[in-house]
Amino acid sequence: MVDIFLNRVLVENNSDQDELNTEREIIGILENRILMLFFAAAACEKCQDFVPDLNGFFKKLKDPAYIEYPKLLALIYISLDQSKEQQERFLKELHKKTLFLGFEDPFRMELQDMFRVKDLPTVIVLRPDGSVLSPNAVQEISQLGTDCFQNWQESAKLIERTFMLNEDFDDPNLRSATDPVRRLKYKTEDDKRKKRWWKFWEKGKDEKDEEEKDESWDKKTKQSKGTQRRR
Repeated sequence: MVDIFLNRVLVENNSDQDELNTEREIIGILENRILMLFFAAAACEKCQDFVPDLNGFFKKLKDPAYIEYPKLLALIYISLDQSKEQQERFLKELHKKTLFLGFEDPFRMELQDMFRVKDLPTVIVLRPDGSVLSPNAVQEISQLGTDCFQNWQESAKLIERTFMLNEDFDDPNLRSATDPVRRLKYKTEDDKRKKRWWKFWEKGKDEKDEEEKDESWDKKTKQSKGTQRRR
C-alpha cells in the first residue's frame, strides 16, 4: 500500500499542514499499518453526520490521551469536494492526525476510480500489503467502534513490532525498516543483562575461592598448633 503514495505528497492535518513528500517520510508513516481511505465531501450531509463517529474511533486508537501505545493505523482523507474552500472547511472537522491529498492533486480522482467509489461516505480499509480488508467500513465503525480494529488486525495479521524481543527478529519476514535500531537496542540490553549476570557469577566464584582459602589456612594453622603441642 505504501507504493501507491510514494510519488505523492501527503499533508498532515495540523495547523502547519506539514507536507510528507520524501520516500522515507511516506514509508515511515504508512509502512506496516492498516490504512483507512476516507472518501467524503463537505457538501455530503451523510459525511458530516459520520465525522463524529470517525473522529472518536480514530482518536481512541491514536491519541495518547486514550491509549498508551497508538495503534498501527493511518487515516487518509480523499476529498471529493468541489472546491478547495470546501475541502479546507471539512478538514477542520477531522482529527489532526488525519493525512490528506492536496485539492490540486488529480490522484484523488484516480483513487476514486481505482476503488470504484460511488457512495459517500466510504471508508476503504486496506491491509499493509494493499489488499482490501473492507470495501466500506462506515457502518462497522459506527456500530462497533474501536472493537472492529481488533478484527481488522487479526485479519491483516498485523505484527506489533514495537516491543518484540531480539530473538523474535530472527524471522526475516517480521523485520521492518527500523529493525537495525531495535535490534541494537535489545541486543545492548541483553548484553547488559549478561554482563550483570557474569559479574555476579564471577563475584560469587571469587567469594567461594576466598572461603576455600580461609578454610585451608585454618586447617594448616590447627595442624601446626597440634604438632607443636605434641613436641
